[in-house]
Amino acid sequence: MNERTDTDAAPRGRPYAPDTVLRAMVRPRFLLTAWPWRALAFTAGSMVVLGVLATVAGPLYLPWALSLGLVLTTPDTFFGGAGVALVLSGLIMGALFGPMVGMVLGAVDRWRLGLIDDDVPPSGHRPVTEPGPGVWLRVRYTEAATWREVAHVALSPVVLVLTAVVVSNLVILAVILAASPLLLTTPGEAVALGPVTLTTPQEALPYALAAPVVLVAALYANALLAGVHGLITRALVTGPPPEELRAELSEVTDSRARLVGAFEYERRRIERDLHDGAQQKLVAIQMDLGLARLDLQEDSEADRRVAAAHARTGELIDDLRELVRGIHPRVLVDRGLPAALGELADHNPAPVAVRTDLPHRLPAHVEATAYFVAAEALTNAHKHTEARNVTVHARVDGLRPRQRLTLEVSDDGPGGADPRRGSGLTGMSDRVAVMGGTMELSSPPGGPTRVRVELPCQTDPTPQTP
Repeated sequence: MNERTDTDAAPRGRPYAPDTVLRAMVRPRFLLTAWPWRALAFTAGSMVVLGVLATVAGPLYLPWALSLGLVLTTPDTFFGGAGVALVLSGLIMGALFGPMVGMVLGAVDRWRLGLIDDDVPPSGHRPVTEPGPGVWLRVRYTEAATWREVAHVALSPVVLVLTAVVVSNLVILAVILAASPLLLTTPGEAVALGPVTLTTPQEALPYALAAPVVLVAALYANALLAGVHGLITRALVTGPPPEELRAELSEVTDSRARLVGAFEYERRRIERDLHDGAQQKLVAIQMDLGLARLDLQEDSEADRRVAAAHARTGELIDDLRELVRGIHPRVLVDRGLPAALGELADHNPAPVAVRTDLPHRLPAHVEATAYFVAAEALTNAHKHTEARNVTVHARVDGLRPRQRLTLEVSDDGPGGADPRRGSGLTGMSDRVAVMGGTMELSSPPGGPTRVRVELPCQTDPTPQTP
């Protein structure tokens, strides 16, 4: 868990200073700072926002206001059916137009939030990458950030009205107290202050001296209500702080590296067990069958059966070798990526030209990913395009420790490759993304098709064999 200290809130080059109005109001020098006036500016802006909401978005609030009025005045009418109709109409209007009002109010309040908060996170909306108003509306109406802003639209008037009532009453009280001695200069005048009634300037003078205290209370009450409003606004119309996003991204990256390492280790273990275990046993069985044929009469029924078993065992060994090569080819481990790509080219039905510019051995997980991407691309070129010529080019760009492996596989097929048709391209892209790389596909109708993959050559995350 990341804990925020007071030092983190201090602006650069200054000693510790509070970064929100709620933190500032508990400091003894609160009234000598700019925070009370920033809170007043926020409240003044809130009154403007309240007026605009009442004017522009009044139809959204009208069904709920009428429902509340019916509940308080004539509950029987509300529960008799009129209330249900009002609630349904309020829900429908809120679902249709609430997101639009919420996004506008959220943008305005995020901007205003800077008056009472020095560290305002950005919007929680995700970017819309595809053009078109329909796509934009679909994304906005289906994301949680929009509906949090709708909740903000519902709660904001309550907080704004409460702030207006409390602050305005305190200010009016302070003005009455300060002016009470002047109001009582005329004989027969009286000023009622709750249970106390003042009739002379002498009686009003102590209360007039209390007016500054009431004004100070108004400033603190305004700061408190503005801070609470800011907390609600921050929770509903902003996204996670950048440092939290960075921490989550770092955690996801580390977790992904551990998963990749565990996967690579397990795959190598399976390949080793098959190569050193099952394959060796099958070879021994094949040798035993070959020796058994020496003791059998040639062309006898038993000899033919043993010969068939001997042949099938040989086929099974070949199949197992292909399987082992598919899991993790031995040539890739022993001689590296250039030799492994060359072996792929030799096994491909179409002519494959391989060019490599690799000054040194790459991390094992980078070589394995590049190998399987090349194998899948060559398989696709043969099965789906029947390409006559294929080119594989692998090179290392950049300087350590920021080197990147670039692998390009191109063919002269008819093009038109589409990941949505299940050609294996989606799996390739996912595998590259897990390694922190990128994949680009260019396959216009008529060809050619080119797959370009870039992989960072960071330290191999594969765990050591225990």
